[in-house]
Amino acid sequence: MQSKSLRSRDGGPLSTAPDGAEVLRYRASLADVREFTAARARRAGLPPARVSDLVIAVSELAANTLAHTSGPGTLTLWVTDDEVICQVQDQGQITDPLAGRMRPAPDAPDGGRGLWVVHQACDRVEIRTGPAGTTVRVHMRRSPKSA
Repeated sequence: MQSKSLRSRDGGPLSTAPDGAEVLRYRASLADVREFTAARARRAGLPPARVSDLVIAVSELAANTLAHTSGPGTLTLWVTDDEVICQVQDQGQITDPLAGRMRPAPDAPDGGRGLWVVHQACDRVEIRTGPAGTTVRVHMRRSPKSA
């Protein structure tokens, strides 16, 4: 459940994931995160290139959990008529309000490329962060956007 204490970078509190959402808790294995995401994205009918994009984005988020927190992360995934939605929650906190919104310099010492990649790969990225942790929700349209 989304904590109301999380500050929003993009708007108000995130809605609660639906009852049918699938959940994976992780702490050590990015392979499990990738397999979980890929299998469900394929089952939802995402084209192979979009499955790859979603797997890359979710892997980047999960890698941040492993690199920047001491606790587990939670990946929640659900499908709507229009989208596959993945939400990654952990105990970390994002302090830079522009994290992931601007391309980092190739020689940037503090990294920051992972969130930028997430923004490039997904159709929509929502980030909520605060003392209780961070939630990043990514949206991937199931069919290409009409012109």
